[in-house]
Amino acid sequence: MISVGAQAKTQDKIVIGTFTQDEMSQWRERSFIKNTNYRVTGEVLEASCADQASMLYRKVTIDLERTPILHWSWHVDGVHPELEDTTKAGDDYAVRLYVVNAANSIFPWRAKAVNYVWANSQPKGAAWPSAFADNDIMVATQSGQPAEPEKWLKEVRNVREDFKNYFGEDITSIDSVAIMTDCDNSKLPSKGYYRDIWFSAE
Repeated sequence: MISVGAQAKTQDKIVIGTFTQDEMSQWRERSFIKNTNYRVTGEVLEASCADQASMLYRKVTIDLERTPILHWSWHVDGVHPELEDTTKAGDDYAVRLYVVNAANSIFPWRAKAVNYVWANSQPKGAAWPSAFADNDIMVATQSGQPAEPEKWLKEVRNVREDFKNYFGEDITSIDSVAIMTDCDNSKLPSKGYYRDIWFSAE
């Protein structure tokens, strides 16, 4: 696991994902059913799938008392409004980013995660329990077809406050950050793009 001190940082800015070729060695892939097509192009991570589902994750300890604010940018080619996000059949996303608190690594089912997604049909701002994991909360930071598919949207979330709001606990650190573009449940193709993932004090 990478500690804060080993990461690229400037004062209270902790960089997680710039998606250079060198940085990609810090990320690992976990496949659920075949591998999503992840490709780095000019400090952008491009992800596409048709019936695949794999995540890229980075083991990293973030002190949420010091740097609770998560920043990132993304965009999608499109979504599938006919999918019901709250069901297992509809749990596919062109882009998702999530943060994990593994309270006890001996019992991984106790890990808690907040998943930030570009929802297919749930409205922007909605939150709901994951259809697959009891301790995962899904949060729609964007929803529906993009008005400008190639426009980057910047997202900002207070991760510590999100854990308080959705789990009722003051969680002061996370253990990993992950991204996933997946199509395994619906078999409907998706394509999304990620860049500039970082934490800050404000």
